[in-house]
Amino acid sequence: MSWTEEIRLAVIVGSTRPGRRGAAVARWVMETARTHPAVEAGRARVDLVDLADFGLPLLDEPLPARFGEYRHAHTQAWAETIAAYDGFVFVTPEYNHSMPAALKNALDYLYAEWADKAAGFVGYGNQGGARAVEHLRLTLAELKVAGVADQVALSVYDDFAIVDPREPGEFTPRPHQREALTEMLDGLIHWSRALASLRTPA
Repeated sequence: MSWTEEIRLAVIVGSTRPGRRGAAVARWVMETARTHPAVEAGRARVDLVDLADFGLPLLDEPLPARFGEYRHAHTQAWAETIAAYDGFVFVTPEYNHSMPAALKNALDYLYAEWADKAAGFVGYGNQGGARAVEHLRLTLAELKVAGVADQVALSVYDDFAIVDPREPGEFTPRPHQREALTEMLDGLIHWSRALASLRTPA
């Protein structure tokens, strides 16, 4: 891939729970990403990919994903979507010290479509989603996805205005979080472009 070709990035909403806070976080990621110099110059583009739109059941493919022989239409649609991107921003909450089951399930459906690409992370939760991101990094490493070092850790105490914990509340990220997101996007775009050569036949 030359420096003039467009990098395609997907912002993946990792929670499918009704009333999730991730939808607002993902919108903020999208808005910030669209002002990134690489996006404004046409060297990168960013799309929203919401797991809730795919309705993936618990993994129901008869063969392991490494074979790449997907039998079900929902798997094929998911595979086509992920295959189209060079890198990913995972927006994930922390559920019980880890990532949501829906996100792990979506990762397990595929293999080659993830491989030799890059990922950045935006976590949110009581601990900024840090432990969910750590588990996510381990899973993605097995899928041959390179996780960039910089990540965004959003606190439900400091980056959200929540009156009733049963409601999503208002997403109010502190100013430094935008800088953290921009730094993560810098690394993601760089690594997404660098890894493209591994996916291009010699």
